[in-house]
Amino acid sequence: MTDLDVSEKKRALREQTMEKAGRLPESYTAMADRQICEAVIGTPEYQSARTVFCFVGRDSEIDTRPILDDALQSGKILCVPKCIARGVMEARRITGYDDLALAKFGLLEPASRCDIVLPRDIDFVVVPCVTCNLFCERLGFGGGYYDTYLSASGFFTCMICRHELLFDEIPMEGHDVVPNMLITEKQTVNSHDAGLTGVPSSTSLPGDVMTASPSASPSETSVNLSPSRPIRTG
Repeated sequence: MTDLDVSEKKRALREQTMEKAGRLPESYTAMADRQICEAVIGTPEYQSARTVFCFVGRDSEIDTRPILDDALQSGKILCVPKCIARGVMEARRITGYDDLALAKFGLLEPASRCDIVLPRDIDFVVVPCVTCNLFCERLGFGGGYYDTYLSASGFFTCMICRHELLFDEIPMEGHDVVPNMLITEKQTVNSHDAGLTGVPSSTSLPGDVMTASPSASPSETSVNLSPSRPIRTG
């Protein structure tokens, strides 16, 4: 398969999944997001992490506020991605929601005043995706930000995805990064074990049945985002 074929398959799957994500009932997404965040917070890797890097969910993405809140309240160093050029992002420390600013495409990013956190100082990264499979193969949003950032670092990576958005086959290229762990609202999968055995090693979360589902830095507008206010914009 040529690179062009893989890119086209990625584009088609991305469109299909994002359309499906937009149709998921709010009752399901609220439940799934809460359980996913609770599972992330409960992992030993997160618990032992001093510095956590986590995106701010928007629109149909997973609402990551419980993770952000826990990191801030438990005294961890919390950093959030800031896009600084096409395909390039950096981690910036925030100490509260007042440090977030509305940026391009409706993203909430750290304000320019926030300190940069170097990759070598990060312990745990929460990785978003459009979709993935039970082997932790990931389809991102197409910008290459996470593949570039994660490829040169040694921190622990935890991908989160709603179970309803899993697919069996994910088109992959050589530069695509496979995270260390996948968490859905139904199970936790370790990619190292999956790669060794050819079968994902997973743990069902309590009460659930495990199932296998077939740029340049933008201008900023200050926002006052409290924990009770929805993070998603647009």
